[in-house]
Amino acid sequence: MKRWIPFLKSRPSVAIVRLQGTIGASGRSALNDAGLRPLLEKAFRRGKPDAVALEINSPGGSPVQSSLIGARIRRLSEETGVPVYAFAEDVAASGGYWIASAADEIYADESSILGSIGVISAGFGAHVFLQRQGIERRVHTAGKSKSLLDPFRPEKEEDVARLEKALGQLHDTFIAQVKTRRGDKLAADPELFTGEIWIGKAACDVGLADGVGHLVPVMKQKFGDKVRFRRYDMRRRLLPRLGVAMAEDALEVIEERAAYARFGL
Repeated sequence: MKRWIPFLKSRPSVAIVRLQGTIGASGRSALNDAGLRPLLEKAFRRGKPDAVALEINSPGGSPVQSSLIGARIRRLSEETGVPVYAFAEDVAASGGYWIASAADEIYADESSILGSIGVISAGFGAHVFLQRQGIERRVHTAGKSKSLLDPFRPEKEEDVARLEKALGQLHDTFIAQVKTRRGDKLAADPELFTGEIWIGKAACDVGLADGVGHLVPVMKQKFGDKVRFRRYDMRRRLLPRLGVAMAEDALEVIEERAAYARFGL
């Protein structure tokens, strides 16, 4: 005699991907497309989740890597039909907000920092120091535009103009990304694309976020109290604690702290 087993609908599930740190092509702890590719593939495809939730805590970084990560998230969402929800923690600004904008909805804590839709380039000038030390800088190029903003030579107006043109092009791309993803949700605020930042509810008021809320309560509200969570975190490589590796690690920590410090964190 066969035993009758009634059809049981499986519980809904949400895949959680944590994205924390600065965004860059290199660096042991930096977020980049190559490092996140297998993680995102698993999150969207393993177990057919009902949604993917992104925990974002990033002050930004490389425009290209931000674009690649955001594009991959959108591509996987469309291929699998899985919606994406972003949850900003301390900060989702600059490139961090670019990635957040790839989500279908964005949520923030009341104290989260969002925005900084702009592009920055920073450096230093050491030509006066070299002169005082009696050191002469020698640079030879084939092509008048090959050398740009050499920190050991006096700043040139034409170099600054070229840099500002490039930054403007990157800024336009960033603005287009946000407008495409957020659409009519954006407020007609003249400060929206100036690099300004907004906190929590204020970010919702200008359309950078859809609401103030945390991951678990929001996902339970959307998928029910019995929703299951499956977490996917980046694996940090073990570092050899010797010589150059230690120096590189220390420098990376300093650079990351400086990036967060721009937002008072």
